Amino acid sequence: MSAELEAIRHHLAVLARQRRRCRLGWPRDWRPTEVVNPATGEPFTDLGAWEFVADLLESGHPLEEVILKEPPGKRAYVMRVDLGPGSPQLYIKVRLGSGAIIGRSFHLSRIGESSGRTDSEYDYE
Repeated sequence: MSAELEAIRHHLAVLARQRRRCRLGWPRDWRPTEVVNPATGEPFTDLGAWEFVADLLESGHPLEEVILKEPPGKRAYVMRVDLGPGSPQLYIKVRLGSGAIIGRSFHLSRIGESSGRTDSEYDYE
């Protein structure tokens, strides 16, 4: 992974730990209360989702950079998280804003649904 992406990862993690720096963007599909936290067996809370994002970033979870269509040309960062056997992956997408981390996606993956669309297409990348 490039040094630039590692610096972005660190910055995102720091921001995700600061509640006042966590925002939701548009368009978005941010539904943490519909996702069961594998560590607790309970649905994520809004705050718990941001803590989980920070934990993943700090642990070096694979991070993919994507270019958004809305807003055009902005960069976002995607993580796909295995939640356990028989469970769809968790799809997380965030981006950097002015001194904030902006949440775009936190939901179970829809890959393989009958439409054949990808998670990014559902989220209007």
